[in-house]
Amino acid sequence: MKIYEITIKPVTGFGTPMKGDTIFGQFCWQIAYDDKLAGKSFNDLLVTYETRPFAVFSSVYPRFCVGSEYHYALKTPDLPMDALFDFPVDKRKKIEKRKDLKAKRWMIWKEKEHLPSFKGREFIDDKKLGEMVYDTSTDETRKLIRRAGTRNFISAFSQPRNTINRLTGTTGEGRFAPFTVEQHLFYPYPETELAMFVGIDESEMSIAQVKTALERIGSFGFGKDASTGLGRFEVGDENEIDLADMGSDSPNACYTLAPCVPEKDAFSEMFFAPFTRFGRHGDVLAKSANPFKNPVIMADEGAVFMPKNRNVFDNPYIGRAVTNISKAEPRAVMQGYSLYLPVNVEV
Repeated sequence: MKIYEITIKPVTGFGTPMKGDTIFGQFCWQIAYDDKLAGKSFNDLLVTYETRPFAVFSSVYPRFCVGSEYHYALKTPDLPMDALFDFPVDKRKKIEKRKDLKAKRWMIWKEKEHLPSFKGREFIDDKKLGEMVYDTSTDETRKLIRRAGTRNFISAFSQPRNTINRLTGTTGEGRFAPFTVEQHLFYPYPETELAMFVGIDESEMSIAQVKTALERIGSFGFGKDASTGLGRFEVGDENEIDLADMGSDSPNACYTLAPCVPEKDAFSEMFFAPFTRFGRHGDVLAKSANPFKNPVIMADEGAVFMPKNRNVFDNPYIGRAVTNISKAEPRAVMQGYSLYLPVNVEV
């Protein structure tokens, strides 16, 4: 499997976070409706998916340039704080530092930089990330940011919505009651860049085919409320990378880049934030008698797994395929795999 970094440039706001399993789901719909896209049918690709995935998508991460070097903002690992930071001996100062560090949800990773361990890394909060991106923007873009009234890289807000009762011409109660939908905007547009990492089995498909599918998703919209204009993005350049080379030379843990379902009995220690995916079918199945999939509990991106056997590091991904998640479509499959950075952790 070869690993590529693909640049994503948001054009609109998003109603759904771009997590790896969701990206995989929309990618699969592209193949299902166009056999020529991958050169074979989606059913043929699923034959070996449980033992050898044809593609594994990461979640997307902020990417910005400082000088001539690109920086990435990855999720702060879900490890005990003592494994990430050094704390003072004084109890009061220790408590104060813990409160301060809870807001630092981003870990800065520089391009082509090795990540041997998490100690000594730069961890920042949303405000600091926005300031770093703001400082690297052009003067014209800075004006747009100031006009928007925020320097946060990711801005979340509630968008009011309503459904009009055509009999009364107004909103009302029940399904006609006004409601709100959360949206996410990335600043500063148009210079915003996000990075996606994707692993590809090149015996099944090429990076050009993957980019074609992503371009189609970006043009029609990703996730919730795509029909109203959300989820639009442009696909930039791709670059082959080696995640193993960017990690530790003597790893004992895997830092995941997407939500995943770890293999049973493969890890001695697991540190993660539980993430429940309440899946729902798209396309025509969204209007079926049972549009919802079975909920799946996953480990969110930023999890750290310590394998029992070093053979785990022979593959660039961990996790497994998730099947039997739908009563309406027995062939439905979910990405439980995740790419990872090999790291050395002391816990």
